[in-house]
Amino acid sequence: MKLVLADINAMDGAAFVKALGAIYENSCWVVEGVHAAAPFSDTGALLIAMRGVVDSAVKSRQISLIQAHPDLAGKAARARSLGAHSTMEQAGAGLDRLSNAEFVQFHKLNAAYLNRFQFPFVIAVRQHTKESIIQAFEIRLAHSREIEIGEALHNIHIIAEMRLRDLIAG
Repeated sequence: MKLVLADINAMDGAAFVKALGAIYENSCWVVEGVHAAAPFSDTGALLIAMRGVVDSAVKSRQISLIQAHPDLAGKAARARSLGAHSTMEQAGAGLDRLSNAEFVQFHKLNAAYLNRFQFPFVIAVRQHTKESIIQAFEIRLAHSREIEIGEALHNIHIIAEMRLRDLIAG
């Protein structure tokens, strides 16, 4: 069931966080940080406010947000213990139907990325196929940590926008 922006604008803090808390993966602080700015004129204004909270956060908090994301096609996905959004998004890219060889490849890429950057690889999987995700892994492994923090946050904002638009009517 989709929510209506007028109803979201009228919510108290607890209801607001309950309704929107999953937009930014396991990071309710983002939604908590925008509640006081309600009412929002449209979904775009709400998105801008949430991006502002993330972009103005201290680096350690931004990295915690990145670290809140699961590995792609990782053990949690195989164990079916991902959150509802992540499960649907990864399934849409075919990451729930990997062969054993593909699973091993993703496991190696996840491990190499985590070892290099100390946070998981984040990409807006709904915009990708498993092949383009692998290609992005390989390209992004050559980046500096600072560039990858920016890439991860950029992708997190895309993911949040898709999730919010799925949730809100209109």
